[in-house]
Amino acid sequence: MALFSKVGIIGAGISGIAAAKELAKYDPIVFEATDCIGGVWKHCSYRSTKLQTPRCDYEFSDFPWPQRDNQSFPSYLEILEYLYSYARHFDVLKFVKFNSKVVEIRFIDDRAASESGRTGDYGSLLPGRPVWEVGVKPNESYIIQWYSFELLVICAGKYGDIPLIPKFPINKGPERFGGKVLHTIDYCKLDEEASTELLKDKKVVIFGYKKSAIDLAVECAQANQGPNGQPCTMIVRTLHWTVPHYSIWGLPFYLFYSTRTSQFLHERPNQGFPKTILSHLLSPMKRAASKMIEAYLTWKLPLEKYGLKPEHPFEEDYASCQMAILPDNFFPEADKGMIKFKRSSSKWWFYEGGVEFEDNTKLEADVVILATGFDGKKKLKDMLPEPFRSLIQFPSGMMPLYRGTIHPLIPNMAFIGYVESVSNLHTSEIRCKWLGRLADEQFKLPSVEKMLEHTIKEMEVMKRTTRFFKRNCISTFSINHSDEICEEMGWSSWRKNNWLAEAFSPYTSQDYGEDYFEDQSMTVYTA
Repeated sequence: MALFSKVGIIGAGISGIAAAKELAKYDPIVFEATDCIGGVWKHCSYRSTKLQTPRCDYEFSDFPWPQRDNQSFPSYLEILEYLYSYARHFDVLKFVKFNSKVVEIRFIDDRAASESGRTGDYGSLLPGRPVWEVGVKPNESYIIQWYSFELLVICAGKYGDIPLIPKFPINKGPERFGGKVLHTIDYCKLDEEASTELLKDKKVVIFGYKKSAIDLAVECAQANQGPNGQPCTMIVRTLHWTVPHYSIWGLPFYLFYSTRTSQFLHERPNQGFPKTILSHLLSPMKRAASKMIEAYLTWKLPLEKYGLKPEHPFEEDYASCQMAILPDNFFPEADKGMIKFKRSSSKWWFYEGGVEFEDNTKLEADVVILATGFDGKKKLKDMLPEPFRSLIQFPSGMMPLYRGTIHPLIPNMAFIGYVESVSNLHTSEIRCKWLGRLADEQFKLPSVEKMLEHTIKEMEVMKRTTRFFKRNCISTFSINHSDEICEEMGWSSWRKNNWLAEAFSPYTSQDYGEDYFEDQSMTVYTA
């Protein structure tokens, strides 16, 4: 017999812990497959991994960082300590079942599906009867324990668990290679001694040019500083803009994209005909901002020297949440010859001594590391039963999530952490606040048809803004997204104290504290 609880949460990363805090009154059960909280910050981080934004842009609204004005980017260890302090402060750890891997989910309430299909109403998140059953296997056990829930919140994340591995021709895969092949998820499991031993004095080839690949290249260069050190080669297929710091021509970066005034230049969902016309009229200003940043980065960084200048506008990388912050020593190591680059849009495979490309060029290697990303949608599909597995994403590859949380066609289930922004912690937290109030029935969802219409409009905006739209990123209209969430909860959408700050200062999690206007003093934790 399945154990019953009102709310189940899968995953104890940033989103899962925030969801547990906001749904604490229902005594949720949080299933975490590993022995600790933290998600990707614990399991997909290198020793050099740091936050991509200043710490004050990555904090909970009711739990600020100590020394939050410190301009240095926190390491992954600092972020884990911050998350643990948050969980202890709000007594969330008591809800977490560690070493509990979800192996199967069953839908057990046909009545909810038929009622929703007949009336067009999504229904209550807590209908008073079990809707989902979750099969959980504890570590080192063959026995599956079943739980049933009225509401199931999926916070398993888009990254980690299932690596994206290229497909190779027959007899030309890793088995033919005489060296070592691993994905970044395997590299993350190595301690400092083991990772250094893997890279030191080795010819290392890294496939990828996003943040994880860039950080890995720097670690490789540092491990090869000795007399027998070998250069690391990055295989770059798709170029992306990289940023050395959060200042452009002496101006703070947030002025370009993270204020109401700057986001007013960008298209937003449901903005109405007059604002649509105005955004088209102001589009030259938007393009000018992108060109200004591109000119600065081309001047500041040796992108043209190394053939690393993208052809697409900077705005497209920002709009798809792919703007990477460079480590300080990335290009200095390249200048010393310790990091090399090879552009390749062709297919490749292994031979005994390294990798070979479709143009018949070869590259010798001792170690090949695949920084090729993760298949988060496959992870979701493997988890969900039919017919919901087939509904999880549209043919475009995007997930239709109302308020970034509710799939209109999947009853009594929420998804947190699958629509990205520049600060994923902020967007996860405010959606968890929204979800908690929705569960309390402080407001009602629109009809299924209205929710689908809204999500389709959001996805159309993303598709028109960037060619990398499949990442489901709202960065160019994040303030508008939060405005709509606030209004649905009955909050004021304008969160600043005066119109000047409202127009020109950046929005952060601190602007969305529940008692923000009554009491702006907040308790700071002690690490």
